[in-house]
Amino acid sequence: MNNSYDVIVVGGGGSGLAAAVAAADVGAKVLLLEKNPSLGGSTSISIGSFSAANSSFQHAAGIRDNPDDFTEDIGKFAPQWESRNNVELRLLLAQHSSETLEWLRSLGLEFYGPSPEPPNRVPRMHNVIPNAKAYIAVMHWHVLRRNVILRTNARVARLVTNATGRVIGVRLESGEEIIARRGVVLAAGDYSNNRDIKARYVPRPVADIPGINPTATGDGHELGASVGGALLNMDVLLGPQIRFIAPSSKPFSQLLPSTPWLARLMGWGASLLPKPVIRAMTKQLLVTWQHPEDALYEHGAILVNKRGERFTDEKQGNLALVIAQQPERHAFIILNKRLGDMYSKSPHYISTAPDIAYAYLPDYKRLRSDIYRQGNTLPELAQRAGLPVERFVQTIAELAKSQPDWNEGPWYSLGPAVSWIVLSEGGLRVDAQMRVLRADASVIPGLYAAGSNGQGGIMIWGHGLHIAWAFTSGRLAGTNAAQHSVFERE
Repeated sequence: MNNSYDVIVVGGGGSGLAAAVAAADVGAKVLLLEKNPSLGGSTSISIGSFSAANSSFQHAAGIRDNPDDFTEDIGKFAPQWESRNNVELRLLLAQHSSETLEWLRSLGLEFYGPSPEPPNRVPRMHNVIPNAKAYIAVMHWHVLRRNVILRTNARVARLVTNATGRVIGVRLESGEEIIARRGVVLAAGDYSNNRDIKARYVPRPVADIPGINPTATGDGHELGASVGGALLNMDVLLGPQIRFIAPSSKPFSQLLPSTPWLARLMGWGASLLPKPVIRAMTKQLLVTWQHPEDALYEHGAILVNKRGERFTDEKQGNLALVIAQQPERHAFIILNKRLGDMYSKSPHYISTAPDIAYAYLPDYKRLRSDIYRQGNTLPELAQRAGLPVERFVQTIAELAKSQPDWNEGPWYSLGPAVSWIVLSEGGLRVDAQMRVLRADASVIPGLYAAGSNGQGGIMIWGHGLHIAWAFTSGRLAGTNAAQHSVFERE
């Protein structure tokens, strides 16, 4: 087995695949290591939006845009963190976003848009067709086409350095050592499911809440830090948020082909799908991965736990944090007839990917029969939802004393819903070349980071920004690592 490559990429999600393809395109011999049995990471379970400024789609729609405006608007999604944002990296993302989008299109991916998402001043959201699985399928095809060596079930235990501190390779858990003649790119995803890492930076009750991606364990963050890489914004998490439990069987959109010979065909054929079909496919992701809207509780929906008890005032406090303290972290969203009618049609939706698709109560009935229950009587609903009948009926009776419309059925239950950390925003400090930096801003030679590993202080809340950063930073990291001079091992 060859134990020497120009570039080693650690992680097979969106950013890692982008780095591998980009490095191979400038002539590097590349090894991609993925700890899981298959590729994908968090990219494959996202909606797949890609936000970009000055894109060809905007030009075709007569929209004028520029990176400076995009940079300013990104900061409006999370103004509470603006003082800690890395504005230089944010501008880097904005400047390269349309270029990366066109690069993805040249590889065979198809998009539609742009779609609006306030506070963006103009439509910038481009949505991959048919969903985010296409990113992995198409990139996988290109990785193999470029003779990148791909190894799954290959977890990196540590980075190998020489006497000068340069990163010269990796050591796998198996003990195998592999040399990177030009550079190592860390692209191993976030740390949302690593309790120990989270507990160093956030209160223990939050740290105890699992990440929605069970394999997001911060491996790249720890590898980078182990050789002196500085970590930034590690206390910033998206969540806890409420999500419904995943279905026992995968929805159709997650069963799309990932074999290399079908990947490009999928990307080409999807462009021919009419928009109603695209929206229908997107809805299957909405009812699985997107959170139920807070407006449900503002309009009167209540939460009960597995004991049939209402455990909080739904209009106050952090509901996701409270749900995390309930038995099995489970809660059920209960609606009466008034709410059921309201959330069965526009403008009141249960979940959404803005301007792409909206999911209403009938969509959950049709697509998530595993979590949707309806009862013409309260005991009937309790039995179907698996809740203690007597206690649940008592809970609704107490509520109906002050809100008589709760006496009118049918009633509905959606759940279990669970509290999750969706993703983490912390990352290794990097420069514009995606080189990993120490706390004093000096470069760690031979080490690059992309995606969540190389987030470098940039705050990218809002649809389409994490995907845009994953592929943009991955391209830059792979290209720069491959163009670095070959080291001489000491």
